[in-house]
Amino acid sequence: MARAATTSDPFNAIAEPRRRQILLYLADTERQVGEIVAAVGLDQPSVSKHLGVLREVGLVRVRRNGRHRLYRTNAEAIKPIHEWTETFERYWRHQLVRVKERAESQSNPKTIPDKKRSKP
Repeated sequence: MARAATTSDPFNAIAEPRRRQILLYLADTERQVGEIVAAVGLDQPSVSKHLGVLREVGLVRVRRNGRHRLYRTNAEAIKPIHEWTETFERYWRHQLVRVKERAESQSNPKTIPDKKRSKP
C-alpha cells in the first residue's frame, strides 16, 4: 500500500520529527524563518519546505510584516491531533498512577504489629 502524502492531513505532516520540532518552537509565539532555522539547526531551504507542508495542512499560519513572514501555530487545526492523543494520555496517566503506587508500596515496608506478651 502506498504511503499517504505528507500534505494529505495533519497526522501525516507531523509524522516527520523536524516538523514536530518546528511546531513546538512556534507554540509560544510567532517567529521569522531565520529564528526557526537557528532554533532547529536546519538550513533555510529545509525549514521553508517543512513550513510549506505545515502551512498546506493548516497547522501553521503565516502573516506578512513588511519584508518578513511571521509563522505561528494554528491551534484550531492542532485540536483534532490533541483530541486523538488524549485517548492515550488517559492510558499513560493510569499507568503512571500504578507505577507510583507500586513504588510507594515497595518503599514503605509493611509493618508487623507488635505482639503483646502476656504476663504469666
